[in-house]
Amino acid sequence: MAKKKKPPAEIRRAVAIVGRPNVGKSTLMNRIVGSRVAIVEQKPGVTRDRKEVEADWQGERFTLIDTGGWLPGGDALDEKVSRQAEKAVAESAVVLLVVDATVGIVEEDSRVAEWLRRSGRPVLVVANKVDDAKKESGIWDFVSLGLGEPFPVSAVHGRGTGDLLDRIVSLLPPEAGAGAEDAADGSAEGEAADDAPPPPVVDERIFSVALVGRPNVGKSTLFNRLIGDDRSIVHDMPGTTRDSIDTVVDTPDGPIRFVDTAGMRRKSRVDEDTEYYSMVRALKAIDEADVAILVVDATQHITHQDQRLAERVDAAGCPVVVVLNKWEVLDADQRLEVMYEVGQKLHFVGEAPVLKLSALTGRGVHKLLPILQGTIEDYHKRVPTAKVNAVIRSAQQAQPAPHGARVLYALQGAADPPTFTLFVNRELPQPYLRYLERRLREDLGFGTTPMKLRVRHRSD
Repeated sequence: MAKKKKPPAEIRRAVAIVGRPNVGKSTLMNRIVGSRVAIVEQKPGVTRDRKEVEADWQGERFTLIDTGGWLPGGDALDEKVSRQAEKAVAESAVVLLVVDATVGIVEEDSRVAEWLRRSGRPVLVVANKVDDAKKESGIWDFVSLGLGEPFPVSAVHGRGTGDLLDRIVSLLPPEAGAGAEDAADGSAEGEAADDAPPPPVVDERIFSVALVGRPNVGKSTLFNRLIGDDRSIVHDMPGTTRDSIDTVVDTPDGPIRFVDTAGMRRKSRVDEDTEYYSMVRALKAIDEADVAILVVDATQHITHQDQRLAERVDAAGCPVVVVLNKWEVLDADQRLEVMYEVGQKLHFVGEAPVLKLSALTGRGVHKLLPILQGTIEDYHKRVPTAKVNAVIRSAQQAQPAPHGARVLYALQGAADPPTFTLFVNRELPQPYLRYLERRLREDLGFGTTPMKLRVRHRSD
């Protein structure tokens, strides 16, 4: 029986940026987007994963895909990075081949160009680092790549990027639904536009889940398992992921954005600028996440750095799910020891769910989405004021506060996370506030979701 051919990748309204390492691909992406979305440093190999961001030029929207350097035939990590670049090209409508105008054509440029000529995609040669008109004369050597006239640009200073973007949008396919809208406009000629009902307001916010942990604990493997695609480069070498990569996954309970972050070490051990910016991006992802998945290498037990990361996540105010990865490697005694350490060293995260799985084989991963869904529901939950006050009254009757202090009135002022305001006659001791928080959590069914209490005096 003939082997079934793999269906071709779907061509999106996307632009892939490719080229050999250290020619300025990430700098060009940052210039087009208008912000520092990709880590940039003056050494090769900083970008390894595919990074996708939305871009806009003169009202034309498209997806921009930054890739690592295409270097087939290198080591195992180079091969994986090259495969990511090939996937990006297969899915894109336009490809930008970035070359270094200050260096000229090198062998790697010729090999990339040869591959792109076979791809069947429109390719624009971007001669980068042309900072002034005097350097434009050197770009014509790149015509020999066989991909047309090069565009002289300076990604750092923005020179020439406007002309490049004009050409890019002219090659993009029309946006989905554009033809239908034009047809509707034609058929509605003579009708009053004001008669049409206003478009519905859509809440575009998507629940965000950040995967955090030390280097080389299996975050990217778990990320790829969750989204069903090898988006993140997975390699045994620590520190493979340099930037935060995110993908939206449609689940039975709605879309969820999973964010794979770089492995974080103690600041004293961060000795490279690239690693420093990776850590900054990871911390930002934690602050913006609705839930953080703390991935722990169970074979190394709970380390001091795992504790520090858990404290950082707890301080951000988002729920945490502890994932003990590589669980299948442990024997019975080791599993008991690791669970004891979770209770001792991660006690401050409360009743956080602890999931034992294998990101490599997929065993136990299916249990993660139901846990996330329960956390999502608790995070968004709102409780009627009457029910909040009933819990507070019951708690105060069971155990009154010392020195005549008491809560006069309470309400839930906000969600995401649940935030309660307590109006009191005098200051409440911290132990009593923790008691009230525990009663609210237990009686109102908030599980492990972080909760905030705000205290207001009667005079306020």
